[in-house]
Order: sequence, then C-alpha cells, then structure tokens
Amino acid sequence: MTSFRTEIPPVRSPINIDHQQPVLCMGSCFAENIGHRLRQLKFPAFINPFGIVYNPVSIVQVLEKLLSEEHYTEADLFENLDLWHSFDHHGRFSHPDRATALIHINQSLADARRFLQRTDRLILTLGTAHVFVEKKTGRVVANCHKMPGQVFDRRRLSVEEVVRPLAVILQKLKSKFPALEVIATVSPVRHLRDGLVENQRSKATLLLGLEEICQTLPFVHYFPAYELLLDDLRDYRFYDQDLAHPSAAAVDYIWSYFAEAFFSGETKALCKELSQLAAAAAHRPFHPTSPAHQSFLEKQLSIVKTLEARFPYLDFLAEKKAFNQQMA
Repeated sequence: MTSFRTEIPPVRSPINIDHQQPVLCMGSCFAENIGHRLRQLKFPAFINPFGIVYNPVSIVQVLEKLLSEEHYTEADLFENLDLWHSFDHHGRFSHPDRATALIHINQSLADARRFLQRTDRLILTLGTAHVFVEKKTGRVVANCHKMPGQVFDRRRLSVEEVVRPLAVILQKLKSKFPALEVIATVSPVRHLRDGLVENQRSKATLLLGLEEICQTLPFVHYFPAYELLLDDLRDYRFYDQDLAHPSAAAVDYIWSYFAEAFFSGETKALCKELSQLAAAAAHRPFHPTSPAHQSFLEKQLSIVKTLEARFPYLDFLAEKKAFNQQMA
C-alpha cells in the first residue's frame, strides 16, 4: 500500500536517560513540554529556571549566570506596567513588588545551581534566531515585557552568532561537569508573527547552527523535534488551534520518538507502568464507595507498594494520597 507521509525512522542515541538521572531542560516552550512529560513520569527534571527563553544568545547568557557565583540585585530589575521585571526572565517571575520578584528570581537561580551540580543531562531547545537588542546597553534580552518597540533593535542572528557563543558555554559546562551530555533541538513551534518566510529563515539558521555544534562537540546530540512535526507529521491536524503550537497528538508522537531515542527497554517498561498508575489515580468513579471501586483502590495501593520496593528512589506520595482519600 502506498504511504502518504514520509516517516523519520527512530534513531537510537548513544546516550540514555533513566529515572536516576536528573535532567535540566532549558529554552523555548518545547523544552517545557518535554520537561513536564518527564516529570509526569517521575524523572527528576528541572524546567527553565529563568522561564521560557527563546533565542540562543539569551540561553547562553542565563547559562553563564548559572555558572557564575553572582546573584541578581535590585539594579537588574526595571518597572513597566506596574510590574517589576528582569530582561533575563520570563514574565512569570515579574511581580508588583520589587523585593518579592527579586526573591523568586534568586531562589530559582540557587535551586538551579544546586540541580546543575548533580545532573549530567541537559536538554536545550532553541526557538528563534530573532533577537531584541536593548539600544541603551546593546544587550540581547530574553523578554521585552511589553516595553515600547523603540527601546529595542530587532534583527536575526547569523549562523556564526548562534554557533560561537553557544559552543563556548557548552564547552565551559563540559569542562566543569565532565559527565554532562547535551540534547539539542529546534522547537517545532512556529513564530507566525514573523511571517512564514522569516520564520523558516530563523529556523534554518538554528538548524545550521546546531549541525555545526554537533559536528564540533561530540557530547552534543541533535534531536529532530522540528523535522518530526514539519516533515514527518506535516499536517495542520497536528497543530493546536493557534496553528503555531503542536497539538497534544503531535507532542505524544514526538515524545514516543524521544523515548525510542533515549530510553532503554527497562526505562520504557517502567514508564508504561507509571502511566497506568497515573491514569488510575486520576480516575473518578460514579460510585466511589462501591465494593468494585474499593477493590480497585486496594489493588492500586498494592501496585504502589510493589513499585516502591522495586524503585525506592521514586516518590509515590501523590498516588497514595489520591487512592487513600477515596477509601471508604
């Protein structure tokens, strides 16, 4: 039978991810998709300690901050529209009170530094090659925070401007953490405000930049999230209503490819068990006190007990609470 799509065959990566390896996820909203999926399956994942960061220069800047011993000060914040912001951070760190914003920013920074000390897996997702440069300082900002357009110059990075700083910071990380392996990808999310032509040029810049980095640095491994959506699925059915973000079905498909690339057979089997347990914990029956449902709860608690014995490093408190609350 003729196939009407071009599938990308799964490729086994030379590196593994398992439930005892902390994973730091940084970059665009696609890094959050992967990170949240990892967390749901009880992988120790830390997601975007600065919030969503789209462009590679800003990703380099926040990684440099992670490696330094410096903290943010009040001088690093500015006020706009009754909120205090940082140009390094996503809007979720903004706050009406400057001191509160600063506390949250520095707490996340400290948490990420501690996490970095024990991780050997870093997932980086680049979203766009377009950057906003603050005219006053010449600094590329991670987020404009609705500041007037005249405050910034906007331009697209060259391939060299992607490669050079990213390669330097990744080499610094590898030097400090020799066991570190990096998974790099280009986000499949389309930046439609740039227009389709500019979006493709931006993504092409990122793709060429990561190709060069992966060829130069053997500890950096490319994952084709962009190609899986644009060239494999290649259909508007696999986009959300905004026609920019991947749909739930597309994220599931990309996740399955990710699992094939980085999970061992044992890890995939455990993920299946954990998915079934999560579905059971989320189940809400019409008749919670019925003997059948009470028997179901007892069975699930028995499964949890078995999993705890097999995997003592995993936390099942949430599942036990969910099942125990329904016990008659």
